[in-house]
Amino acid sequence: MEKIKFTLDTQENVEFYVLEQTKLNGNQYILVTDTQEGDGEALILKEISAQGVKESIYEIVDDDTEMSAVAAVFENLLEDIELT
Repeated sequence: MEKIKFTLDTQENVEFYVLEQTKLNGNQYILVTDTQEGDGEALILKEISAQGVKESIYEIVDDDTEMSAVAAVFENLLEDIELT
């Protein structure tokens, strides 16, 4: 499982494990977790960076409709998980 480092707006660095990625309606999403094994905290992140930019910029998906649609895709891709 790939581990990537994110720099927050506060310049604090955090690391997450990438569980899966998908594209939906032209948008790129990644599902990340704070732990490599077991029940961890999971987030769905949406890429918002402009094309051609070297480093990707992500934001947490917080719209309930968008979250439900993307979570359903991730649940289908990863049959052994349930996102709540």
